[in-house]
Amino acid sequence: MSAALGARGLAVPGRLEGVHLDLGPGERVALLGPNGAGKSTLMQVLAGLLGAEGTVLWQGQPLAGIPILERGRRLAWVSQEARFEFAFPVREVVAQGRYAWNDDAQGVAAALAALDLEALADRPVTHLSGGERHRVVLARALATQAPIQLWDEPVAQLDVRHALEVYRLANRLADAGGTVVVSLHDIRAAYRFDRVLVLDRGRLVGNGPPHGVLTADLIRSVFRVEATFVPSLVPELPA
Repeated sequence: MSAALGARGLAVPGRLEGVHLDLGPGERVALLGPNGAGKSTLMQVLAGLLGAEGTVLWQGQPLAGIPILERGRRLAWVSQEARFEFAFPVREVVAQGRYAWNDDAQGVAAALAALDLEALADRPVTHLSGGERHRVVLARALATQAPIQLWDEPVAQLDVRHALEVYRLANRLADAGGTVVVSLHDIRAAYRFDRVLVLDRGRLVGNGPPHGVLTADLIRSVFRVEATFVPSLVPELPA
């Protein structure tokens, strides 16, 4: 089976250098790295939002050859920031995720429920808190029903309850065969993903199962901290 998401020699001057990877269907992938390591840059390149040297592959097909509307059916992107210029109701913003399908209804109610937004469905997005707005953009990504989901720091602004719901959502999408890439700053949470990617100064320095990649030596080298491993303190992510 071909990789769901692949990269061959991705490079952005001063930001990424020679990134090569293959991510399979059904994988939950944590993307880690210190500030400025290139995480957001890599995710934007993989999403087709930023030009780069090299090749991006979606389901084995070069991204350059995939029509724009088809891209919207295959991949959903959630950025770090959830900014809205217009006061559309939450329901209408989530329905925008159906644009590539020419269908503004299917899956919208389920996406609102999954992100605990039903009570806010008729409220203007400009009247929401930062965490609530971020849940709206996650719901919009979910409504696309795209098999590849790229979420850049999706839990950074969320309270504990809603952060756990996002992890549960990632689990469910992967269990259904999707590929979910989530950038994180919580190294402990990354141990509960299937695969970890570690970026350092634009280079991919770790790629594999969490316990094989996130060693004390790598954490010291990349994050400049000393790590002590206490298994009972590694948090279990919800199923």
